Amino acid sequence: MTYESFYDALRDTRFPLVHGKGEIPAVGFGTLFRDLNMTTQAVKDALDVGFRHFDCAERYRNEDKVGEALQAVLQVGKVRREDVFITTKLWNTNHRPERVQPAFEASCRRLQVDYIDCYLIHTPFAFQPGDNQDPRDEQGHVIYDAGVTLVDTWRAMERLVDEGRCKSIGLSDITLERLKEIVAVARIKPAVVQVESHPFLPEWELVEFCKEQGIVVLAFAPLGHGMEPNVLEDPVITQIAQRLQKTPAQVALAWSVQRGVAFLTTSATLSHIRENFDIATLPHRAMLEIKEEIDTRIRFNSVVETGVPGFIPRKK
Repeated sequence: MTYESFYDALRDTRFPLVHGKGEIPAVGFGTLFRDLNMTTQAVKDALDVGFRHFDCAERYRNEDKVGEALQAVLQVGKVRREDVFITTKLWNTNHRPERVQPAFEASCRRLQVDYIDCYLIHTPFAFQPGDNQDPRDEQGHVIYDAGVTLVDTWRAMERLVDEGRCKSIGLSDITLERLKEIVAVARIKPAVVQVESHPFLPEWELVEFCKEQGIVVLAFAPLGHGMEPNVLEDPVITQIAQRLQKTPAQVALAWSVQRGVAFLTTSATLSHIRENFDIATLPHRAMLEIKEEIDTRIRFNSVVETGVPGFIPRKK
């Protein structure tokens, strides 16, 4: 019996950043919580369990709490800063080039770090600049900013990399068409693209394009966000889980890493945090079953159409 039989290294997978510095751990922890007060403990628990990739955002309004957790763990010497990969995001109200660097520096201050491993444009939609993160008119419609293009914002992101405190840059909540527009003109190409992806939304075309370009795809909602139709109740997933004595969540997450896609899961429950980290390599047959036998196709988050994050409740 080999060492590999006892220890499956899938959870330790790292993808090299062709367009940035270092490698991104494929297994990531998201920090968007309904109750912001859960943030610090959840991040500490995730670090203890073994997560080394944390996804944050100005918009989540809890970067300071993530920073507290990081400092608490770094100061006692349990983990070194260079072993932790920190992503955060530029919000829609800061797309104007002159607002990009101040927003980046504010995130660094809140997170209590000297540098960011990856800085993403949260969505390709520019909102009216200002302190109100969700600017609306009298009718309740979002006020967009027609005075700036995504390319303008990208140029400002590239300058952050030139200055050295931002190790890589990328895009989030973007369609393949808009991604291609940026890749075509970028001086520094996106290192990472974060999109909704799970067995019901595999995004094969986007994944293929990113592989050709050396871009890492990072999946949010890799378990379908617990919404209907439920990814974790799909018979293909549940049967594989039963066969392998794993949970449906562990099957869906392993599938992601094995097809070359990093993922983010979020939980404030220690048992779930452990479960989401404890993934193991799926047999080739299981990978084929997920690809060929699941035909449900659904997007749960409409952010790619509006720039406003939010999951849409749907029934079967």
